Amino acid sequence: MTTATIIQSLASGLLMGLLYGLIAVGLALIFGLMDVTNFAHGEFLMLAMYGAFFLFAFFAIDPLLAAPLVAAGMFVFGAVIYLLIVRFAMRAKANIGMVQIFTTFGLAILMRGLAQFFFTPDYRSIPTSWLGGKTISFGGIFLPVPQLAGAAIAVAAFGALFFFIKKTDFGRALEATREDAGAVALVGIDKNKVFALGWGLGSALVGLAGAVMASFFYIYPDVGASFALIAYVTVALGGFGSVFGAFAGGIIVGLVEASTALILPPSLKSVGIYAVYLLVVFIRPRGLFGSI
Repeated sequence: MTTATIIQSLASGLLMGLLYGLIAVGLALIFGLMDVTNFAHGEFLMLAMYGAFFLFAFFAIDPLLAAPLVAAGMFVFGAVIYLLIVRFAMRAKANIGMVQIFTTFGLAILMRGLAQFFFTPDYRSIPTSWLGGKTISFGGIFLPVPQLAGAAIAVAAFGALFFFIKKTDFGRALEATREDAGAVALVGIDKNKVFALGWGLGSALVGLAGAVMASFFYIYPDVGASFALIAYVTVALGGFGSVFGAFAGGIIVGLVEASTALILPPSLKSVGIYAVYLLVVFIRPRGLFGSI
């Protein structure tokens, strides 16, 4: 194992970690806003990847150009899911936590089944794209251009989200609703509108990640499951409800995954992720950046 090999692996891990962070940020945003864990988050990613694939297949739109379109479509989809399903689950009079869990888990099963029915279980991919198959060399370190572009988009999206939350009126309303959903009604803020837009925003972020990943990853109905599991670990590692923690946790997960693959067989690269997660849970149960 040479120094160049280690640097190469860590660089690749950093690029994937930034994408993991982007996927997890949407999950953390929804949980922090409503205390609801979206167990269909992986299926949202799967839907976004199929969206990018079909935009390419039918309209020859490159995944890089399709990303904003997919994100916009997922924003609408997320808001509709809240208004038609999640909003009613939150009104449960008893066992509200279990009702929310089974609602989003059932949604995940439904979305996966519909994808298998309409899209078939076959693996699909985007054969040609502007960035596909290209690499850039920095001092002998080779970086795939699609992952590099995805990492840049992840950083830009997180920066835009941070600015949106901290500097806009709706962002302040989002923060206020997260602090006390009951009190905001007294100042004329419609919490259902904020929740719907919050779900839309979280879905748009995972939609952006899905469109980017479609350019270099296979697309099939179960593709979201493994990424969803990593997203849950990332959110817990960074701290439940912390958007910054989720993004930072994604970077840590990517680096740990790459480091583990240097030591253990690639098939066991997830072992390091869960080992670090368990260590953090024992030492700091609320996560690295969590406050609850």
